Amino acid sequence: MRKLTSFAAGLLFGMGLLLSGMTNPAKVIGFLDLAGAWDPSLALVMVGAIATAVLPFTWAKARTRSLLDAPMQLPAKRELDGRLIGGSLLFGVGWGVAGICPGPSIAMLLCGHWQVVVFVLAMLAGMLLFSALERRRAC
Repeated sequence: MRKLTSFAAGLLFGMGLLLSGMTNPAKVIGFLDLAGAWDPSLALVMVGAIATAVLPFTWAKARTRSLLDAPMQLPAKRELDGRLIGGSLLFGVGWGVAGICPGPSIAMLLCGHWQVVVFVLAMLAGMLLFSALERRRAC
């Protein structure tokens, strides 16, 4: 049941990304171009996503188990640190340069553009590098 629920949630998320335009790099760059021809439509998508998530997150904070009886795993850390700020900056610069966000990049793989394949491979290499650095830091 968990795998089916995960698949359904991922499919719904991917369809939302496609329908909202988040998989269109030109639209994303237009949203990020505040000094030029700014396209505010993705801001509406983000506001809608935040509004939709408020109630479930409020509900999740009050529970210890999910609907499928898995442990509730919400972030406990609240303070800002250099790692969070650095990672956010790296994420934002990558998003702005490529016009591709990690979530939509997975949905975009189905489009067959080689640029997306390069982006996903670079993203995976970054994840592997981070994992290696984290293991080394833990020693």
